[in-house]
Amino acid sequence: MNGIARYAPGTARVLLGLIFFVLGLNGFLRFLPMPPPPAAAMAFFGALLQTGYMFPLIKGTEVIAGALLLSNRFVTLALAVLAPIVVNIVAFHAFLAPSGGGPAYLALVLELYLAWSYRDAYRPMLAARPPLAGAPRADAAGPPAAWRGSHEHSTAE
Repeated sequence: MNGIARYAPGTARVLLGLIFFVLGLNGFLRFLPMPPPPAAAMAFFGALLQTGYMFPLIKGTEVIAGALLLSNRFVTLALAVLAPIVVNIVAFHAFLAPSGGGPAYLALVLELYLAWSYRDAYRPMLAARPPLAGAPRADAAGPPAAWRGSHEHSTAE
């Protein structure tokens, strides 16, 4: 594996983690100046704020998922949780605030790259009919051990 391919997933993970950790914190602490959004975008933000819970929930999720990516813990879970947030951010910039879409598209590219990099971890989640935990497998020979012996000791003598 060459140098770029070796370090690309880790670099993408840290970069996406920084984006969500910093911008998630900014939702609470407002330490980064933001340009005034267009009217439609402002109405959308206003609706999120008026719920009383949605904006803090989204920003809190971004902070936690960003921290997970930065710490290299539960990365696939963090990516799965961030996926709908990334889709919404991209849609927000595509439809309501097109001028500031650069970071949104960067987050989308990083998310897709990392999802592809960790694709083996998502295979069971994407199975059409995943097996239940503890259920007998179709390739197992005979009935499960729990079923064997339940009628071996009959009281009829």
